[in-house]
Amino acid sequence: MRTGMISSLCLGATTLFAQTALELTTAETFAVPGEGTLLYRQHLTPGLPPDTKIPLVIFLHGIGERGNDNQAQLKHAVLDLITFADANGGAVVVAPQCPENELWVNTDFKALAHSMPAEPATPMKLVLALIDSLIASLPVDPDRVYVTGLSLGGFGTWDIIQRRPKLFAAAIPVCGGGDTALASAIKNIPVWIFHGDADTEIKVSRARDMEAALKTAGGNVQYREYPGVGHDCWTPTYADPDVLKWMLGQRRIK
Repeated sequence: MRTGMISSLCLGATTLFAQTALELTTAETFAVPGEGTLLYRQHLTPGLPPDTKIPLVIFLHGIGERGNDNQAQLKHAVLDLITFADANGGAVVVAPQCPENELWVNTDFKALAHSMPAEPATPMKLVLALIDSLIASLPVDPDRVYVTGLSLGGFGTWDIIQRRPKLFAAAIPVCGGGDTALASAIKNIPVWIFHGDADTEIKVSRARDMEAALKTAGGNVQYREYPGVGHDCWTPTYADPDVLKWMLGQRRIK
């Protein structure tokens, strides 16, 4: 009997742990008349007490996960974010999908620098509107809205906080780049930057330049550079509970 009970408990724990990001999220659609439609996946931690206010975590995927299947954007990071959030007070985790042939930021990612375009890319414009909608409709703590993303989404993370610096409590851009001239606009947002020094897709100088610009502006910035690591520095980043604990521990500076 004891052996059977232990086996059943272990099986239950294994099944729970083995749940995929696809199983843990719902497929949603957000439309703005005249602007377009954005597909996204959403996870709201279950079983929370009524009226509990929880963080909103926005994850912006990389260029290889674009499309219209509303699934590919779950390939990286999302399961780590959900698992940690559910075990640490809960959250709304949202992963929008950038359509094929579009970008979170209209810029050349191979360039050594760029200026933020005057207007956001259409998918980014929709993400910003979606965030406002989620804050209004879900039990979101408006002082705990976070954004993180990798590669294309790393650029998107810089872009979105530079456009709406008063919205976010913290940001984690992974192997991306931003507009160094706008560092002073985001100096009050805690930012933790990640990049691999052997990255051949996006130059590590993009991360180093943003760190330097934020330090010069008096910003709240941390930087981790992985020695010998190429473009995939997101796997160790999102698997590190200290990184996610840091993010969810930040509150918006008003």
